[in-house]
Amino acid sequence: MDLRGLTERNGRRAALVTALSLLPMVVVAATSPNPAAQEYPHLVVYEGAEGPGAGKHIVLIAGDHEYRSEEILPAMARVLARNLGFKCSVFFTLDDEGFIEPGSSNIAGLEALDTADLLIVGLRFQDFPADQMQHVVDYLERGGPVLGIRTSTHAFRIAAGPFAKYSWDYAGDEYENGFGRQVLGETWVGHYGTNHEQSSRLLPDEDQATHPILRGVRDVHVQSAGYRADPMPGSVVLAFGQVLNGMNADSPPDPDKELLPVAWTRTYEAGDGSQARVFTTTHGASEDFLNPGFRRLLINAALWTAGMEDSIRADIDVSLVGPYNPVVFGFDGYRRGVKPADLAGWDTPIMAPDKPTRERQ
Repeated sequence: MDLRGLTERNGRRAALVTALSLLPMVVVAATSPNPAAQEYPHLVVYEGAEGPGAGKHIVLIAGDHEYRSEEILPAMARVLARNLGFKCSVFFTLDDEGFIEPGSSNIAGLEALDTADLLIVGLRFQDFPADQMQHVVDYLERGGPVLGIRTSTHAFRIAAGPFAKYSWDYAGDEYENGFGRQVLGETWVGHYGTNHEQSSRLLPDEDQATHPILRGVRDVHVQSAGYRADPMPGSVVLAFGQVLNGMNADSPPDPDKELLPVAWTRTYEAGDGSQARVFTTTHGASEDFLNPGFRRLLINAALWTAGMEDSIRADIDVSLVGPYNPVVFGFDGYRRGVKPADLAGWDTPIMAPDKPTRERQ
């Protein structure tokens, strides 16, 4: 890159940092205008005033086709920001008109990862523009901690080029099965249970009962059915999934389904050889976040992954912040006509119930 190009790139990066520093005034009051919305349409920022996360920056990237990461991740960000003091930058994939389009791969602004203390991903089969993917790769190279939910085991599908090794099905021995396997600990293997007919109960591993992530976690029941998973050697399984014959917490277990890992920790190797923390769960549909036990699991996991296990208490406030109206998850069933700026502030709905989930005929 020539000097002029480098100067322009640094200028853009400085502009992003400046805009992000101004955004807290915007998102705290939902009725305020958002001056950064036009320049950074993929982004909404929530910033808390105090708590153990004060001064820490979390980047969350929503972009899956089915399980509504565009709902669960901003809801999670609000809890982390309002209740724990983090600054949370939430990115969404958009359509050409600037509306949220889950899984579109249309994303910008990931320079925010340059200042991130934690990356949380809810992705599926993404092929980001090369300049945006480079920021993800740079983050991994420097050993940034990662928290991945549900389809993030198969976050990327990149057929060719310099980032092909991050693809979920990459066959090279040096990075087999890509980001999912090498960072999160598992790639896409297959369903284990039938969505909308079978829900799941998460059973903590008794050998890990004192792990900080499990502190205060109980009665975890989620709407998403299970995934098959055999985490990479060295992973620490925190919870196993019990597939239920029904959608209620008291539905009976499926006698034909064994218990499989659904939540674990591990580390991956950064570019300098250091080890970076990871938490992965194969659950994480937006409806799952309604369960207080699952919310606590994710919030505890964010703190632990960021190296803040001393801040994990059994009584941390993990209550929802603002209206949360998750749709029944499914392909193409997302709320239409929503821009990230519509989610700014603590009290705007995620998402507005009057937004259609299908194209109007």
